[in-house]
Amino acid sequence: MAEITHPFYEAHRGAMEAAMRDRLDLAEPMLRERAHLSDIDGIRQEVMNEFEIVLTQMPYVGGAASRMSDFFMRLTGFMAISRMLRRRGVPVPVIGDIERETYKPQLLTVPEAERLASGRQFMSPENQALLREQAAESVTESHQKEFPEDFVYDFVEPGPGDSFEFGINYRACGFCKFAARHGDKEILPNICGLDFDAYATRGIRLERTQTLAGGASHCNFRFSRLAPDATSES
Repeated sequence: MAEITHPFYEAHRGAMEAAMRDRLDLAEPMLRERAHLSDIDGIRQEVMNEFEIVLTQMPYVGGAASRMSDFFMRLTGFMAISRMLRRRGVPVPVIGDIERETYKPQLLTVPEAERLASGRQFMSPENQALLREQAAESVTESHQKEFPEDFVYDFVEPGPGDSFEFGINYRACGFCKFAARHGDKEILPNICGLDFDAYATRGIRLERTQTLAGGASHCNFRFSRLAPDATSES
């Protein structure tokens, strides 16, 4: 029986495939120079074939009602590229470099004003209130039963002397669950490393000293606003 892509992801297939093709265009120089691969057409086809498999493996965590659905749609495609490169013997650190150096240019295709507006919205009191609600929901037994592959997290308020505005402690990670199920643990830290550019390009400083993928009990995300001059090259 053929594997089936969830209807929510099927509805977004076109945009995800376009993003994958853009990443491959951006990656081509590094594939030649750093990974020493020359069969670019074959690589493109192999990645897109693997992406079809990844689409059927992506867990459904609530669709448009869940902020985590966007994380899966934006980042899980890197699994397809990583799997292909790993099969071809490319070292994991080089895979990480290729992922980062293709992800940031994609982020920067969004106009700066739009990116910074998105960052302000993320840091806003209204969004913080929403994150508190979602965090409280994520730890409930009913939510975890309905969406067992979802993230589980706590909202963190700053204490006396803290310099961050708010934080999130991820106690369970959807990507960790995905990687454990499908044999991607080796490449998972590369996915984690993409978070810093994702926030910086929106004017947000992310501080994180530990991750579940690295063996910690939780991922400790701490958010604050970057100074305006620090975002000019983001």
